[in-house]
Amino acid sequence: MPDPREPASETESEALLRLRLSGAPAAALRRLLDSHGSARAVLAAGARDWASHGLDAEVCRVLRAPPAEGLAAGLGWLQASARHQLLGWRDPAYPPLLRRIASPPAVLFVAGDPALLWQPQVAIVGSRAATAGGCANAAQFATALARAGLCIGSGLAAGIDAAAHRATLAAGGATVAVLGTGPDVAYPPRHRDLLAQVAAAGAVVSEHPPGTPPLRAQFPSRNRILAGLALGVVVVEAAARSGALITAHQAADAGREVFALPGSIHNPMARGCHRLIREGAQLVETPAEVVEALAPMVCELARALRGALDPRAAAIAPGPPPAAGAAAEAPDYNRLWLALGHDPTDMDTLAERSGLTVAELSPMLLAMELEGRVAAAYGRYTRIAS
Repeated sequence: MPDPREPASETESEALLRLRLSGAPAAALRRLLDSHGSARAVLAAGARDWASHGLDAEVCRVLRAPPAEGLAAGLGWLQASARHQLLGWRDPAYPPLLRRIASPPAVLFVAGDPALLWQPQVAIVGSRAATAGGCANAAQFATALARAGLCIGSGLAAGIDAAAHRATLAAGGATVAVLGTGPDVAYPPRHRDLLAQVAAAGAVVSEHPPGTPPLRAQFPSRNRILAGLALGVVVVEAAARSGALITAHQAADAGREVFALPGSIHNPMARGCHRLIREGAQLVETPAEVVEALAPMVCELARALRGALDPRAAAIAPGPPPAAGAAAEAPDYNRLWLALGHDPTDMDTLAERSGLTVAELSPMLLAMELEGRVAAAYGRYTRIAS
């Protein structure tokens, strides 16, 4: 009888899904992945090894026999689109800034373009019960920051979050939604269309398996991921007690910049921002102040990413595909370059033309975008080198 710990046909993504469904703490899963190198190797190691890494008997039991409903939902989500992926702790595509926080997730569910998780990002957060003026400020900042080349992160919530996502999409910018639910569950439910738009043109991220409903305890945990992916957090409006303040404090703990917009002393939604300013957050009145403050960090991150991404990207020179010698060094980049055109092309079409997977294409496209050879807008990619 085949060993149930390692089905012959199981992919790394399926193995990661089983690890996440076990309910094991993220720290224990990270230790296991570091120790064994892959999720499939972890599952093959067996219960004695799992226990030595801190997993209790119940978690070991679930690892051997994962819940059928959760497994079916996760596999169905993975198979529904080539743009649905799992990033494990050991995956080279795991976002580097997120690795630096105190408690990074062991597994990320990503719907959309995972390369956006590597781009310089600013989180725009604030009250769910935002004023009309607060939503207008969020939209203004999101639009300007997106046009400055920054990815806009938020949590898909009502109020400030939704205003930031919608304005970024309208401006043709890149936006990332970090959820406290499964990657397929919109909260509030009326944001289903917004969730679909962000997944199509940007990226949706969650540490929770598909189908996970909204639970109060999951949202503060979600905020640490939102803060961890960003170089800085802009708080537009926040009450004296607000989830946006949690995100801001987690960003500060991770060494990221915190910005706050001041407001009227008569506006209860400004009290949280004023509190942050008293605690040392930067008072900002214009998007340009955020861009100026983050510029050195953006340049540093871009240099680091160019070095971290496949160095074969340097073999692609602007203009026509490289000569035969260079092509031999970077065949995948040549295939991608030939698949690109001067008309905007979506990721699925690029995958079909090039024969490469979305996971392979994402870091390559990011490398070419950082070098100024490719432009990205609305989830489509265009050559900008002649």
